[in-house]
Order: sequence, then C-alpha cells, then structure tokens
Amino acid sequence: MRISFRFPHTLSSNATRRHRRRSLLYACALIAVLPLAWRGVSCGHDFDFHLQSWLEAAQHWREGVLYPHWDASANYGAGEPRFVFYPPVTWMLGALLGTLLPWSWVPVAFTLLAFIACGLRFYKMACEWMPEDAAGVAACIYLLNPYLLFVAYERTAYGELLSAALLPLLVLYGLRKQPSLLPLSLVIAALWLTNAPSAVMGCYFLALIVLVGAVCQKMTGTPSGPPSIHLIFRATGALLLGLALAAFYIVPAYYEQRWVEIARAIAPGMRIEDSFLFEHTGAIYHDQVLRTASWIAVAMLAATAIAAWFSGLTTHLRSGLEGHNSRTIFRTPLIITAIVILLLLLPFSDPLWRHLPELKFLQFPWRWLLVLGVAMSALIGLALRGSFREATTRRSILIRAVTLLALAATASFFTARFFWLPCDEEDNIAAQRATLLNGGFEGTDEYTAAKSDNGDIQQDLPQVRVVNAPDADEADSSVAENPEWKLNTKQSVPAEIKLSLWQTEKKAIEVTTSAPAYALLRLVDYPAWQITINGRTITTRPHRDDGLMVIPLPSGHSVIAIHYAATPDVKIGRAISLLALCIVLVLYARTKKRQNLQVS
Repeated sequence: MRISFRFPHTLSSNATRRHRRRSLLYACALIAVLPLAWRGVSCGHDFDFHLQSWLEAAQHWREGVLYPHWDASANYGAGEPRFVFYPPVTWMLGALLGTLLPWSWVPVAFTLLAFIACGLRFYKMACEWMPEDAAGVAACIYLLNPYLLFVAYERTAYGELLSAALLPLLVLYGLRKQPSLLPLSLVIAALWLTNAPSAVMGCYFLALIVLVGAVCQKMTGTPSGPPSIHLIFRATGALLLGLALAAFYIVPAYYEQRWVEIARAIAPGMRIEDSFLFEHTGAIYHDQVLRTASWIAVAMLAATAIAAWFSGLTTHLRSGLEGHNSRTIFRTPLIITAIVILLLLLPFSDPLWRHLPELKFLQFPWRWLLVLGVAMSALIGLALRGSFREATTRRSILIRAVTLLALAATASFFTARFFWLPCDEEDNIAAQRATLLNGGFEGTDEYTAAKSDNGDIQQDLPQVRVVNAPDADEADSSVAENPEWKLNTKQSVPAEIKLSLWQTEKKAIEVTTSAPAYALLRLVDYPAWQITINGRTITTRPHRDDGLMVIPLPSGHSVIAIHYAATPDVKIGRAISLLALCIVLVLYARTKKRQNLQVS
C-alpha cells in the first residue's frame, strides 16, 4: 500500500519540478525580449534583409506560391533569386507570423520563440549528463549568453539566432549512448534549412566532438556506452542522410552559385582576415562591431575556462567510475571545442580558413561564438552540479529562481543599453511595407546576376519598355549608383503594351510594334526564367550590364509568357530529398517495431 501510494506522488513531484524549470526558462526568455516590447524593434545589421524576406514570402503565399524562389522587391522591383540561396525556415516562419500577427509584433514574437527554443533544446541536451536543476540553470545561461543577445539585437541575424536552438541537439544525439542516427540526421537537415553558416559550423562541430568523444570512449572503456567507432559511423550516416533530406535546398543553392556573383559575399570588410580578434581595418563601423564581438569572445572564453576547471573538480569528486567516464565523454569534447574556437579567432589560423571547405563563407571568425555558447553553458552546468543539490525546499527554489531572474533582468538591461539599435524613418516596419509596394529595395550584392552590376539598375523603372537596341536606356554605376530613371525618347520605340499578368513568378505581356524591336523588362534575367513569344520558346537572350531581361520582338503583335521554372538542379535536389525521406520513414518504422518487440 505504501508503494502504490508514494509512486504517483513521486511522478507528480517530478512533473511539478520539470514544469517549474520550464516556467523559469519561459520567464528568462520573456525578460530577454522586454527591450523590444519597451523600446520597439531593434533595427540591427540584418533587420532590413529579414523583414523584406518575410514580407516578400507572405506576398508569394497570397499569389499561391507556397515555396518562393524569387524576391521581386529587390533591385528596385527587378528582383533577385534570394530564396534559392537563403535557407527557407527563417523566412517561412517570419511570413507565417506576419500572416497571424500584426507586422510590428513579428520581430518580437520571432525573437521570443527563438529564445524559448534555445532554452528548451539545451535543457533537453543537458539533462542527459547532469541533474535537471543544473540543466535548467545552464539552459537559462545559454539563452542569456551575451553572444546570443548580440545576435538578436545588434545583428538581428534571425537565421543564426534560430539555429542556436539546434546546436545543443548535435551534442545530444552525437554523443549519447542510445541509438540516435535518425534524430541526428533530422537535426542536421533542419540546421541546413535554417542558416547556412551555422550549418557549416555545426558539421565541423559535430565532427570534432564525435572524434574526441570516440577517443575518450576508447580510452575510458565505458562498458555501457556504444563502441567508439560506432559514434563515428553513426555521425557519418546521419550527416549523409541529413544532407540528403535538405538536398532540395542545398543542391540548387550550391549549383546556382555560378549564376550569381556569390564572391561578393566575401568582399573587403567581409573577409575572414578582416575580423580576427581586435583586428583594425580603418573602417569605423566595422571596427566598432568587431571590438564588441571581441570583448564578448574574451568574456565567454574566460567563463568557459573557469567552468571547465570547476567542472573537472566536481566530476572527479562526486562521480562514480561509470558516471565519471560518461561525463568525460561529454566534457572533454566541449573543452577541446572551446580551445579550437580560440585558435580560430586568432590570425595564425588563416590557412585553415582559406583551405577548409566553405569556412571562408562564414565571413566573421567570431561567428564561432554561437558554438562556444553551447560549450560554455554546458560546462557551467557540469560545474554547478557539484555546487548545489536539487532544490527541494521553498526557500532554495525561491533563491534559485530570484537569482536567475535577476541575471535575466541584468542581461536585458545591458542588452537594451549596448546592443539595441534604433530605426531610422526609412527602416521602420511601416516604411518598409510601403517601400515593398512602391519601388522596392536595394539588391543583395552576392545575389546579383553573373557578369552584371546591380548598381546599374535604375529606380522607378516601368515594368516594360520597348527600345531599339539590347543595351538601350542603360545607366552607368560609375557615375551614380541606381539613379532615377528618366525617359530616353531617342532610344524608345512606339508600341502598344498590355500587361495581362504581372505576378512574382509568372508574367504575361502583349506588345504590338510596327517594326522589330526589343522588350526591356523591369526584371533581372536568370536561367530559371522560361520565356515564350507567340508560343515559341526563347532560350537565348542578349546580355545587358545591368542584368535586366531583354527580349527580341518581331514586328506586329507579340504575346510574351514568362514563368519561373524548376531547373534540372532543382529537380535533382527534390529527387534526392524524396529518396532520403523514404529512407527516414523506413528507419522510423523499423525503430518503432524494435521498440514494440522490446516492450512485449
């Protein structure tokens, strides 16, 4: 009778404590976004880019295009293939929030959801290797770490912010004892579909912790853990399956780089060598941001070193042999990760940045602080596991809660003071929504059509002009960047123009001329555009320095149909993802069957 009475009570007590820890996470996340509710949105470095992407994706949905490829508002209405290259999760989530909420709330809601996801996912990971109370404290520290607040407020890099919720799961499924190939592959796919630089870091991070973990497993000989080589095989299989799941995005994003000026992403000021710790380039704004990031790096590295020291003491003093070995397999890879990140922040690591695949496209070495936040917070949790026992009395619960809430309030205050950036009149949400409908925005350099200069694209262009030569009515960016368009009567050809349809990825135009001419569209030419004139497909078109689409017209009446089509690389990516999805479903069915057999 006593056993049957106390067992439900224990379950209820555990559930209550778990609910209390999660409530504390929610409270810390809410406090972290208070400056956004109090002072308004922060117009950080990437705010314009993300807001425009959200607005544009929502416009696609209204037109019935569920998965956009073309950003029609960029380049002052001429567009760019932004959604081919920027992963979909961020702009889809922003567009969804904008569909459900007033647009002025969307940045706040997005940031709050990202912080909550970071806390919950870190808590899930930390509970694998430390008491739940220590895991809860470490999770709060993770979502309040200074680099994450810097990303959320000063950089407003929403993709990077959201990806921080996935990095702890790489540790969880990469190092845990239980079979986890399937969930690890899903995390890798989600990371690639959220933020490409974070995905590059995540793959290197996973490889490092798995290799170090396998060595530790071999050296400690933990009897309950998987064979050391199994960690490597599992991570390799998960990496391949994860990349295949995300192939519908990765394959076009990789292949179609040849169709744009992708090298502009690492122009001077955006190169790795310009942003090592406390580097000085002479560009005032760049150096100011770098100085802030450098001091954040120093603080986080110092905290990591102190936590690593104390976590070592508590691991040795309070763990049994098996617990000690298990935590060594968790702790050592994190310490090695922190050391590697320190080295990558210093100039002598430049050869690694130049030769390791895709590393140079991270642009800023201090982006690795996103990964350092995982190592730092986890080591702090391990250090704390020996410093306090699980909170069981109201007083101990209250002290811990008040301490964490005070930490959150302090972090929020300093974030509002140092990271929050005001919006100019043209940057606020209402102004940008108006700009989307009236003229569009400046283009993104790295998404400029190959061998073109988006600075030559003029503002306030008509949707269609008829001109006498392919290169007619073209601006010169060496004189002025994106000048206002003015009608050139000498190069114009009289014509009757009728726009039957002008949607983001589908257009229909009727043109009548008395002589052969050229239709010049306010649309950047791109290989994915399929064009027919009077039912005949046009495969070759003249090239212009501004990259705009120009179509040769015969005399008389012409019906032009244009639509954005799936190119072969897109079809290949979709096929790979579909095949990978079938493999995932088979693995899931086999896993469930095995679990059911074990239960029975």
